[in-house]
Amino acid sequence: MAVVMEPPKEAQEAWEPRIVAFFCNWCTYAASDLAGISRVKYAPNMRIVRVMCSGRIDPSFVLEAFRDGADGVLIGGCNPGDCHYKEGNYKTMRRAMLLSQMLQDLGIEKERFRLDWICASCARELQTTVNHMTADLKRLGPLNWKGV
Repeated sequence: MAVVMEPPKEAQEAWEPRIVAFFCNWCTYAASDLAGISRVKYAPNMRIVRVMCSGRIDPSFVLEAFRDGADGVLIGGCNPGDCHYKEGNYKTMRRAMLLSQMLQDLGIEKERFRLDWICASCARELQTTVNHMTADLKRLGPLNWKGV
């Protein structure tokens, strides 16, 4: 019989979640840029991947991020109706609903994957989103998922 040992309390407290964020160039990436210019501070756990449109994010990108060690994935795009490519964010919305269910079927908690519409002038909303996601991931702990 194997004995499962908890890591030391110090190690649990020192762990920080890793978030991969796919941000639309026109809105959410611009909001992150505005946050930097405005000195709006948010948790430093996020690594941003800039895409021209959230509609260009293939579900395999999300799976690859989790497989490569991300504890959470955040997709940020223009508000529905404001997409620079007309319907890219509607495509993202449909994909995200299916992807969220698939991730849960693979054993990944729903709090680890998030889609938010964050406009270019919404640096504070970005701050809130990242900080809440970081707190949720800290509560859940490391993912340790090896993928499919």
